[in-house]
Amino acid sequence: MAEGERRPDKGMVDRSEGFGERLLGVLLDRAHEMPPQLIAPLIAEEVARVGGRELSILLQDYAQLMLVPLPGRRLMVGGPEPIGDSPAGAAFLYATPVEVPQADGVRMYLPLLDGSDQVGVMALTMDTVDDDDRRLLRRLAGLVADMLVTKHGYTDQFFLARRREPMSVAAEIQWSLLPPLAMSVPQVAVAGILEPAYNVAGDSFDYALNDDILHVAMVDAMGHGLDAATMATVAVGAYRHARRADIGLSEIYTFMDRAIAGQFGPDHFVTAQMMRLNITTGHLQWVNAGHPAPLLIRNHQVVGHLEGPTTLPVGFGGEEPQISEQMLQRGDRVLCFTDGLIEEHEAGEEPFGEEQLIHWVNRIEPAEKGVRAVVRSLSHTLQQQRGGSTSDDATLFLIEWRGGAADHLAVLE
Repeated sequence: MAEGERRPDKGMVDRSEGFGERLLGVLLDRAHEMPPQLIAPLIAEEVARVGGRELSILLQDYAQLMLVPLPGRRLMVGGPEPIGDSPAGAAFLYATPVEVPQADGVRMYLPLLDGSDQVGVMALTMDTVDDDDRRLLRRLAGLVADMLVTKHGYTDQFFLARRREPMSVAAEIQWSLLPPLAMSVPQVAVAGILEPAYNVAGDSFDYALNDDILHVAMVDAMGHGLDAATMATVAVGAYRHARRADIGLSEIYTFMDRAIAGQFGPDHFVTAQMMRLNITTGHLQWVNAGHPAPLLIRNHQVVGHLEGPTTLPVGFGGEEPQISEQMLQRGDRVLCFTDGLIEEHEAGEEPFGEEQLIHWVNRIEPAEKGVRAVVRSLSHTLQQQRGGSTSDDATLFLIEWRGGAADHLAVLE
């Protein structure tokens, strides 16, 4: 129990729907002016009101290996929890609450979901837990996640908590450029991962869901360090600008090409892949600018590459690219990756290669649940199989098309 914390008497706790609304309302009313350092004590107070104690807020580290405790007043700060082998990790990976009976009660782990991006986990201990508790704590965890994401933009506290080793300037730039690492709506889910997390330079990805169209881009800038990070930043910035102008994939390529050539000259380039997926119909279109062809996964097995004509990398002034097309089936997944994943090799040895990549995709896909778990497990397994070598960035981005509709979410019951 945290210092000065008194164990509440659950028999005296009001857990009605009206009480819950008032409790969550306090959080909403104060959130807009709440300084970041006061989030923890306010959450601890709200948890205590429902009979909870020993509150911890655990955030994902940059390498996606551990959930690390956020320090703060009235928070219980222990050691990191492994994502791959802990109740907290299970709650995080699969976005579902986990309850662990203990001698003095029940330890609850609630995923902190902002939209569908898993921010981390909120852990607390209850003497006993029932459906009223679960309902209220699930809603509280949702508000806590929203507050953490909102405050994340104007404090370094959360960045620092997530770091487990020093980060290069290039990696700092790349992480600030990324969208949320995962997104899930009824029709589609995506997840990405970068390695080496603390020294990544030229790899990046971006996505946006605009009405029924999922836009995706993956880039790999030549070189290493700050030069590569700067080129990747310009490439992603140009992609976003062109995408928001609502122009076609071929025109987006031309715009990015001119931006890189104009800024860096004719000897610099960025390989890139730009996609558009209609999440209602499963119609996928893409342009490949010197990038490895994505893998098409069906029924958890690789069934082939998304082959198609390629054009020159961005910055080399290639011809107007041809647009490739594929109709996906429900449940299909598309795995995009950068060449650092398959070209890594020891001096004098053969590259890791696509055959090994496909072998491990076929092994890991049936064993993991959800795109985020698959991407994380695949990235870490491949790194181990490559002998831990990361002389070049190695990035994965996985898309799952589910189809269907989400209109029911806008209807009040």
